[in-house]
Amino acid sequence: MSDTMKKVSVLIPCFNEEENVRPMSEAVVSLFEHELTQYDYELIFIDNDSSDQTRPILRDICAHNHKVKAIFNAKNFGQFNSPFYGILQTTGDCVIQMVCDFQDPIDLIPQYLAEWENGFRIVIGIKTASRESPLIYHMRSLYYKVLHRFSNVEQIEHFTGSGLYDRSFIEVLRDLDDPTPFMRGIVAELGYKVKKIPYEQPRRRAGKTHNNFATLYDAAMLSFTTYTKIGLRLATFVGAFCALLSFVIAIVYLVLKLVYWDRFVAGMAPLLIGMFLLGSVQLIFIGLMGEYILSMNARLMRRPLVIEEERINFDEPGGGDLGLPEEGGKSRSGVISEESPNVEE
Repeated sequence: MSDTMKKVSVLIPCFNEEENVRPMSEAVVSLFEHELTQYDYELIFIDNDSSDQTRPILRDICAHNHKVKAIFNAKNFGQFNSPFYGILQTTGDCVIQMVCDFQDPIDLIPQYLAEWENGFRIVIGIKTASRESPLIYHMRSLYYKVLHRFSNVEQIEHFTGSGLYDRSFIEVLRDLDDPTPFMRGIVAELGYKVKKIPYEQPRRRAGKTHNNFATLYDAAMLSFTTYTKIGLRLATFVGAFCALLSFVIAIVYLVLKLVYWDRFVAGMAPLLIGMFLLGSVQLIFIGLMGEYILSMNARLMRRPLVIEEERINFDEPGGGDLGLPEEGGKSRSGVISEESPNVEE
């Protein structure tokens, strides 16, 4: 192997992907050993506390190929923390992140690397079409347009996180002090020399999607509260408008009652309708402000991105920069050792 050979890290986050981890491993390894032979590589799976046979399969894969590595999280740390943490554990000159269900086509890897060699520091995949439900795809499109319209940062539409990140950008990520990182927003805000590769997203190869209303809502609220002010501003404007409208209606009712004292009967209906309307508006914006407070609270607690239970085929079981920076640029690790299974280092 040449000393000048560039090393590519491929990161595959997974959760309950027992039907996909082995085919994904075989596809990536075959690609680098037969087509991309000019590169050294490492393939890292970071498992977010799977409850099926994903982990035993990963152990078997790692036992037969020491370039395949695995990190097992102590519990499920969510769809954002785990991939971000995994990126920080890579050692390659660049990192390629892809999902385990083959919805990010393997054919994108050579395209990513070709553009990287052309000088781009970040190369990302952009969905131009999807074989998922048309309703879901159009709802995503609407969400991206709303976020794009009100965001303080130029957001990237239909970017799911799949892409290539140069080591220089990984070092930027390493210096971030964010316990709730939203990779898509970070790339849009801090990314430079970005190249977009269009692709059509296929269906999952096997298994069921882990996305549901709760996970999609979490993603939407995290991006909304992190990169927009419109929620709080809208609460102020709507509150001021409702106050003005209520004042005008009150004056109109007063004048009508004074002029037509015997004939004008206001009744209880307007009072009840107004009360319910204003009450619902208040509850909506209290909930929206609560989302902003939750986002702030998660950042202020400064918890580790991930706590590891086990890692396989890494030179040092607890080595590497393990996530969240502390004061002075150091990092807080989150590793559980076998000797102290309940202690966070």
